[in-house]
Formats: sequence, C-alpha cells, structure tokens
Amino acid sequence: MITRRKAVASTCAALMPGFVLRFAPAYAQESPVKAIATFSILADFVRNVGGGRADVAALVGPNGNAHVYAPSPADAKKVADAKVVFVNGLGFEGWLDRLVKASASTAPVIVASKGIKPIERSADDHGAAHEHDHGRADPHAWQSVPNAKIYVANIRDALAALDPAGKPVYESNADSYLGKLDALDREVRDVIASIPADRRRVITSHNAFDYFGAAYGINFTAPQGVSTESEASAKDVAAIITQIRRDKATAVFLENVTDPRLMRQIATETGAKVGGVLYSDALTDPSRDAPTYIDLIRHNLKQLAAALTS
Repeated sequence: MITRRKAVASTCAALMPGFVLRFAPAYAQESPVKAIATFSILADFVRNVGGGRADVAALVGPNGNAHVYAPSPADAKKVADAKVVFVNGLGFEGWLDRLVKASASTAPVIVASKGIKPIERSADDHGAAHEHDHGRADPHAWQSVPNAKIYVANIRDALAALDPAGKPVYESNADSYLGKLDALDREVRDVIASIPADRRRVITSHNAFDYFGAAYGINFTAPQGVSTESEASAKDVAAIITQIRRDKATAVFLENVTDPRLMRQIATETGAKVGGVLYSDALTDPSRDAPTYIDLIRHNLKQLAAALTS
C-alpha cells in the first residue's frame, strides 16, 4: 500500500510540479464513542476513562438534583443517539426505565456501581419514609473513594468491550486515574485520623454520606432520608435537634442540591454553627469549588476538618 501511494504521488508530482498528494493516515481514529451518564459525578468518571475516545454527556448536569430530575424529550433524543448509557444503579435513577423506553434506545445500559456492597437502611432511619424508588439501598456509593475505584473499573471494562480497538487507551487512562484515587484515599484517611474520634459527628441535609462515614469513621445524621424528593417531617426535625443537643454537635452542613433553610433553622434552634457546604449528588460548574470528583472529595474533606477541629 505504501509503495503504491509513493508511485501515485511521484506520478502526480511529475505531471504537476509543486503538487503534494496527502493521504489520511491508516490509523486514523473512528468517531468518539457517544456515551451518556445519568449525572455529573458519573460523567466525570467516564470522561477520565474515555479520554478523547469518548464523547460524554450528563443528563443531570452540575448542581442538578438527580432525585427530582424530570426527563425531557431532548434527553430522550440524547439517549437514542448514544452508543452506551452509564447509570449509577442502586435505585438512584427511578426515572431511568421510563426514559430508556421513551427513547427506544438499544444501547447497552451499564450499571457502574456493580460489585459494590450497598448500605442497607433500617425502617427506623430518619427519613426512611421518603426513600421512594430507592427502597432500602443507599445509592450514594461514590462518596467512598474505594467505591469510586469500582465505578472506574466497570466503566473501563464496558468501554473496552464496546470499542475493542480503544482497549489500550481505556486501560491506560483508568490506571492513571486509579492512581490519583489511591492518593486521594490516603489523603482523606490522613486528615480524618487527625480529628479526635469523639468529634467525628456530622449533621447534614440528607443521608448522602454514609458510605464516606463507613469508609473513614465519621458518623453522619440527617433530617431527610436518602432521597430529597420530600421535605423532612416535623418529627424528623425534632429528632435531629434532640440528637444535636444530646451529642453536643458543634456544626451542621448544608448541601449544594438541597434547600438550605432547613439546616439554618436547625442551627438557629440548637446554637450549632453552619459548617459550610458539602457536595453530595452533583459536581459544580468549573467556576466553583468542585468541578471534578477529586475536587468534590477534597472540598468536603476541607470543610469537615475545619469544622470538626475548631
């Protein structure tokens, strides 16, 4: 093939001096794999693994609340055009089946949390009545960095199966990102170890941080359940206020996907200070503190350490 191309180029040059014949390289990459991720944190994982071989879009974007998301016809079109759809699973996307059906998509749906042992909730958990589609499983598994590594491995394997030519790229990208997650995990453990054990008690807007707590030894309590679809009841709020006073909690934390008025009310009634904003279910836009998953974990860690050690 190369000899033939040289012969063609030589002939053209002889006939038309100054002519340069350009051939597209034989190794030119195909079009990027069109991938849909259901929310911004998952999309960040897919982008880190896919690199330039994946064109990734998130259905629920930065600062969006996947708990109350309502799919639009435009979203159905995105799903219809996608070659693969990545979902969290664990009941997080209660709207997913309806969306996939409306899109008539035949793309594989990859559950990125596959292999993670879910945290199960008991019936007497605060907000258990608000869990709706989530059932008993807590879907916020990404809040544990070791779990995030499982997400990345699942994404790597799915992309490699879908695009075998890109397997070396996906494996290399995943290895690089997994190394960053290993470093992040060590960073979190070192910081939490510096916080006295009796001060590792945190009040948040809704139960999104139990995987973080289980991995790193912090006790999280919230007046809302796993979902943010319903307001916490007066009974839930009263129970949290009683617990804050009993445990002498010094700070409560807001979240970027919930109404901050409830937590400010609790802080006012208990005298606890508002410790800052924690990012739970969504990244921020690039101008804010958490445009990537690693930024999100570091931001939350900084907020927790500042409030619990002061």
